[in-house]
Amino acid sequence: MEELARESISLLASASAKPSRVDLAGPRLGSLGAIFIMLKSALGAGLLNFPWAFERAGSIHSAITVELVSLVFLVSGLIILGYSSSISGQCTYQAVVKEVCGPAIGQLCEICFVFNLFMISVAFLVIVDDQLEKLCGSLYTLVTGLPDSEMPDHFYTDQRFALVLLCAFLILPISTPKEINIQQYISVLGTLAATYLTTAIIIKYHMMHSVPVHIIPLYSSGISSWASTFSVIPTICFGFQCHEASIAIYSSMENQRLSHWAFISVVAMIICLIIYSLTGVYGYLTFGKDVKADILMSYMGNDILMLIARLLFGVSIITIYPIILLLGRSVIQDPLLSWWRRRDRVVSVQFESRSRYALTFLWITATLLIAVFVPDISKVISVIGGISAFFIFIFPGLCLIFAMQSEPVSCKTRIVLTLWGVVTLLCGAFIFGQSTTTAVMQLLGKF
Repeated sequence: MEELARESISLLASASAKPSRVDLAGPRLGSLGAIFIMLKSALGAGLLNFPWAFERAGSIHSAITVELVSLVFLVSGLIILGYSSSISGQCTYQAVVKEVCGPAIGQLCEICFVFNLFMISVAFLVIVDDQLEKLCGSLYTLVTGLPDSEMPDHFYTDQRFALVLLCAFLILPISTPKEINIQQYISVLGTLAATYLTTAIIIKYHMMHSVPVHIIPLYSSGISSWASTFSVIPTICFGFQCHEASIAIYSSMENQRLSHWAFISVVAMIICLIIYSLTGVYGYLTFGKDVKADILMSYMGNDILMLIARLLFGVSIITIYPIILLLGRSVIQDPLLSWWRRRDRVVSVQFESRSRYALTFLWITATLLIAVFVPDISKVISVIGGISAFFIFIFPGLCLIFAMQSEPVSCKTRIVLTLWGVVTLLCGAFIFGQSTTTAVMQLLGKF
């Protein structure tokens, strides 16, 4: 959310312009810098969904167990990607996959990359829509003194109307420029919002138990089914996803030894594990079975502590959305311009601008329509988590399998690592199939 290449996006964008690794002059990333950027890439909108995921898992113990098992593959994927980058000499995710696995798989990677960014944009708008619903209710109560349940049902009081206005008059104007420099001013917002939200949820839990008489939430009695437990994996994939940004981070590090990169990956993922687990545990303990897919929607609209969290998350997402759009648009626009040149036509400034404006408008319109008609963030994250399996499991597994066919390693090492690549690939295929099937069935059930 940040959030996928969500706030290290400026690093991704700059790296995307380079076809291969080059010796760069000037300061390079140190250990703390690399860890911080990975945290900014992973900590984001997925945090809102973790308390609901803990409820879906059936118990705190089950959810944390799934997290710990997933962590092995998450760290393994990061290490494999760093290794693949070092042997291929490439510094972007797509370029590494294309160099190691071949052009066909590289093109598949590009398609998945664009679709993943598109669905993350949808998730961002769904979250903004959720927060607007609470903010509109709070504003109505503040102005009229009446509860938000008595707010009249007019089109201009609907948060979806506010979302359309927000997209038309704020998100669209800041998304159309060729270069978006806003990230240098808001790069810390996502991490701040995530840290504040976790702290606020813990505080609210203890405040609830400090009241002599309070309603005790109902909790799940245990694992309802293995399918229900596995259904939280897409949320974990979405939450911990920083793999698309990892190669750009690795390529910018001063110390690129694989052992050092493994240390960076482990530390960053453990910190993420602590923050996500605290949010999931305390959010679930506060609301039990009544916890909503977006944890902020479980709190009262006039709760000052959570009102600040809504504003932080809302502003962070609104400012990150154009950067996600920029990356997705560039992957689509670059082949379009190349095709135009192959027809012996000059790519004028006017043609480039028109194509950029058209792609921006279509991207925002499409994501807005999906966000309006599929308002449940859990359904969107289920789709994103399935696509994330490609970047966390499938492509790293393929990279390891292909690399072992040509790298000068011992026979035993080749067999062991190839088997691990196959296991990673199969796990990714299972997660993609399971989460995508569940998401499609939920959508069909809705209609």
